[in-house]
Amino acid sequence: MKFHSDKTVILTVVVATGALLLAACSSVPKWVDKGGGYMNEKDGKAFYGVGAVMGIRNEPLAKETADNRARADLAKYMDTYTSYLMRDYAASTTAGDFTKASEEQNVERAVKTFVSSHLSGVMVVDRWEKEDKTGKTIYSLAKLDLDKFKDQVGQMKDLNENAEKAFERLQQEEDKRGAK
Repeated sequence: MKFHSDKTVILTVVVATGALLLAACSSVPKWVDKGGGYMNEKDGKAFYGVGAVMGIRNEPLAKETADNRARADLAKYMDTYTSYLMRDYAASTTAGDFTKASEEQNVERAVKTFVSSHLSGVMVVDRWEKEDKTGKTIYSLAKLDLDKFKDQVGQMKDLNENAEKAFERLQQEEDKRGAK
């Protein structure tokens, strides 16, 4: 009888451990549900983008696609052009008998969004995969650290200023040669 209860305890521990492992493996990271955006962190501020892909069996291609979609998601927080058009048409027609009318209306809405950005320093910092009966979905998390981004913009500004000064000096030298 004691042997049977020890066996039961071991089986219970194995089943509980398996259930915990399955729960840990299946838990969705917060960033997958939350999506991209701006976040304050303990070590600074950052922009995040989340991308996902499903249905691609070639795993390296699937990961690259999810990574690029995460970068594109991040870019939309930097600079997005959106145009919006709404057309509204309504008509009421009566002919002869004014007790009978024919009415119609039509409403159309069109939204176009365009993103084009050059972002340096974007890194894919995490990936998560979900497998279910429809196949595998790969999620990627891209990050752009705000302080590093500001530093890069400052460096680019300095480079542009130095290049402008060098161009002006070159132009002055050419002007001197032309005056001779």
